[in-house]
Amino acid sequence: MQSAEQLVLDLSNPNLRENALLELSKKRELFQDLPPLLWHSFGTISVFLQEIVSIYPVLSPPNLTLAQSNRVCNVLALLQCVASHPDTRLLLLNAYIPLYLYPFLNTASKSTPFEYLRLTSLGVIGAPL
Repeated sequence: MQSAEQLVLDLSNPNLRENALLELSKKRELFQDLPPLLWHSFGTISVFLQEIVSIYPVLSPPNLTLAQSNRVCNVLALLQCVASHPDTRLLLLNAYIPLYLYPFLNTASKSTPFEYLRLTSLGVIGAPL
């Protein structure tokens, strides 16, 4: 099993990013102190924001694929753990990260990829509460 540190480093490599997102998302409960590691690692939150905004163009007209939705949902799952952690919760809120998720909530499509995206976005927005 790869270490959390190595997987976070892999996020900066576009060729390794998708696998790193998947592995970190699946194992986020196993890695202690993952939220501070994600927040304080150079460029990681920027990578998350790049992934999020990269699918804005496919929101309208609704052309979001399941693969695109799953990839961004992995990012959102990691942001949810950052939003839930006492040491990173306020940092995430003060950076206005949840504002980037509102376009996902404003979609009308009832297809599975959009439903996953909306549900996971709500998890991030509700996590700090």
